[in-house]
Amino acid sequence: MKKYLKIGVVIILILAAVGAWIFLGPATGFSGKKAYLYIRTNAATKGAVLDSLEKNKIITNTTAFNFLASRFGYWQTIKPGKYEIDKSSSLLTIVRMLRNGRQAPVDLVITKLRTKEDFARFTGARFEFDSAEMVSFLNDADSMKHYNVDTGTIFCNVIPNTYRFFWSTTPSAVYERLSEESRKFWNGERRAKAEALGLSPCEVYTLASIIEEETTNNKEKDTVASVYLNRLKKGIRLGADPTLKFAVRNFALKRIAGDIMHVASPYNTYENKGLPPGPICTPSKITIDAVLNPAQTAYYFFVANSKLNGHLFSETFEEHVKKANIYREEDKARRERDSLLKVGK
Repeated sequence: MKKYLKIGVVIILILAAVGAWIFLGPATGFSGKKAYLYIRTNAATKGAVLDSLEKNKIITNTTAFNFLASRFGYWQTIKPGKYEIDKSSSLLTIVRMLRNGRQAPVDLVITKLRTKEDFARFTGARFEFDSAEMVSFLNDADSMKHYNVDTGTIFCNVIPNTYRFFWSTTPSAVYERLSEESRKFWNGERRAKAEALGLSPCEVYTLASIIEEETTNNKEKDTVASVYLNRLKKGIRLGADPTLKFAVRNFALKRIAGDIMHVASPYNTYENKGLPPGPICTPSKITIDAVLNPAQTAYYFFVANSKLNGHLFSETFEEHVKKANIYREEDKARRERDSLLKVGK
């Protein structure tokens, strides 16, 4: 009797050890350090989860997973989302994570974007929704009215920064969060400075977007801002090359000349006075603040310097023409020199 009892105890211990290994030991089947399980909102079903786990080799034993998930009541509480699974994860760890809905965060790092389509592609590649859904939302005039913008000024609520979301976040929730951060950015001090310039926050943002495209040199942004603000006060057309590039959607243009300067577009600041109807990109906080804190100058013109690391500023058109001619001569000489160097190679 004692012999059979000992055998029974041994068998129980073996089964317990096997069970512990199955449920508490490493259970993943992928080769990298981590993998991601995506559970779509419209496919939050037992079959879809098991299929994804098996197809992507996230776990090696779906039968054991199904058993444990059933015991934890997971199949009745499936939560859509993106879940990060470490290589060393056990079935118990995975089931608990999924049951508790502990999604992996999505860090949305917004820098410079130029069009709403760019924004839609950028977000659509990082969330459950696709770019078409975001474009549809951004093109809904009634939805945009809720955020005090229209379909052409949607960027006015997008302040470049890093934002943390979950993969299953909807287009409206993403834009709501960005708008909330924009409201915080436009504090009383910034709003007062905008008002002193005779501009709304969205107009400041629009001007900043032009400056963002004009120069990457943060040290001169307040001076570039002064040029455009001086022009606006005098009712002089801005004549900003970046607005024409935006109008024709050709951001690789090196030289603005000829027929393109007369293209029929509200974004053509060579033809139309004042600011364009909306931003042409998402400017940085530094650039926005440069507009709010412009240098005090009498400049109305600027042209790139020969080193291409900044600009030369002028008060009069005659002075500007002289500097522009010098730039063209130096630029021509530089291109000829570069061409000879290429031939020499």
